[in-house]
Formats: sequence, structure tokens, C-alpha cells
Amino acid sequence: MANMPAQESLIMYPLSTYTFGQKAAVVEKHGSVPVRMERLKEKYALEGIRRSVDAVLLVHAHNHPHILLLQLGSTFFKLPGGRLRPGEDEATGLMRKLNKALAPEKDSMKPDWRLGDLLATFYRPNFENFLYPYCPPHIERPKEVRSLYLVHLPEQCFFSVPQNQKLLAVPLFEIYDHMSRYGPLISAVPQLLSRYALRLIRPDGGVAAAPGAVTTQPPRAAPEAASGGPTRGTDNGSVDASGPLGNGEAQAGGRVPQEQPPAPPSEFMVDFDD
Repeated sequence: MANMPAQESLIMYPLSTYTFGQKAAVVEKHGSVPVRMERLKEKYALEGIRRSVDAVLLVHAHNHPHILLLQLGSTFFKLPGGRLRPGEDEATGLMRKLNKALAPEKDSMKPDWRLGDLLATFYRPNFENFLYPYCPPHIERPKEVRSLYLVHLPEQCFFSVPQNQKLLAVPLFEIYDHMSRYGPLISAVPQLLSRYALRLIRPDGGVAAAPGAVTTQPPRAAPEAASGGPTRGTDNGSVDASGPLGNGEAQAGGRVPQEQPPAPPSEFMVDFDD
């Protein structure tokens, strides 16, 4: 009998090893949904199909994987990324977008982004909010093709977040099957990551499998939580990494949807910029 292929490992580092700061605010070019859709129509008429890229950046906190999301306003969440320039390849464009969104202005402090696997491709068939992980058969030319890439973080680096945005580390259990708040693309990330064997690097340098991982090794004692400075948390287990605190620790918790009403469909699916 042929051996089954080994599951690929995915390493992530503690949120507490990263440093966070702020930079100048980003000007929003088109805030409302109708204006965004009209802008998309104009660009489509000039340039054709919109090509976009997004990055999945992972850390871990409290023995659980977290994904880094940008929050704009009170109900709008997006992955770092955005529209590619005409003729720009996806790798170059994604690095440009990551530096614009999260890197300090000094070149010497820019993170060492390492492009990983293509996780999924989503399609916008019409000038509407909805994105799908397939192109409907009756659509010959979608209005947007959006590629979702895994981007590996170094063990330590500096993040610089625009003053009018927040950078949140959101646990996978909060995102999974929560399309009403995060939209179809972000809420699909936990399933896309299930193909990997998640390996959590502890603050002491040891490696631990994510809880629930199947292993032939005897169970090990749970590591003690790393000590640190002030903490900031949210009621859904997310960590607000931006702002003056600048460390990656927060109190974890369960999802409390009744205290966080879902965003209306007109907001959570229009996650694109120029």
C-alpha cells in the first residue's frame, strides 16, 4: 500500500515577539458602497478585469492561531492587500501592498515578507458585493479575480499601522463560519489552513503542535504563559495589536455575537481599495 503524503507544516510565532507602531493615516478614496461599485465600473471600462491580492499573516496567542486583520471603522475588516497595477505580477504587487499597509517607512525596518502558497482564488462575477470561490458558468468575464496568499512572517519584526486603522489578531475560532461579520473570503481562511500541520513556536524556542493535532508523540505539559506588560483584549478573543501598547498579549475569550451585531452585507463584502 502506498504511503499517504505527509502533511505540510506551517510555523507561526508568538504575537508577543512583534513590535507595533503607527504611521500617517490613509485617506479613504471612496467610502460608500455605491461609490465603490461605480469606481469599479470605471476601472473595468479602462483596464478590464480587476486583479487583486490578499495576504494571510499568522501568529499565535494563548495556544491558538490568530490571523492579522485590518479594521476600518467599527464593522469593516480586511486582509492586507489590494488591487494590482496593470501588468504587475502578483508577488510584486502583494509585497508592495504589504509594505504600504503594515511596514515602517524606513527601508531598514521593513519586515522580511516571505510569499507562501496560493490558498484560494475568489471571483466577483458582477458589479456587486458578492465574492465566490468559483466563477459561475454563465459569467465569461468576471469583474474581479482575487488571489489569497499565505505570507510567512519572520520570528520578529516591526509593524507600522495607519493611525485611522487598527491591526487586530483574531483567533481562528472567531472567524470560522462567521461570514455575517467577516465576509466569505476571511471566514474561509480556517478551512483553507486545515491542510497544514500547525506548529506553534513557544517563547522559549520550543515547538508545540496546535491543540487537537494528531501525533504519535506522548502529550507534553502545556507551556506557561509568557509574562509581559499591559494587555488589551476584545470580547471575541481578538487582540488589538495597534496603538501605543504595542505588544501582542491580550485576554482570550469566546465569541459573543449578541454583543457584536453582524455587519450588514453592504459593508463586509466590499473589501477592496486602490
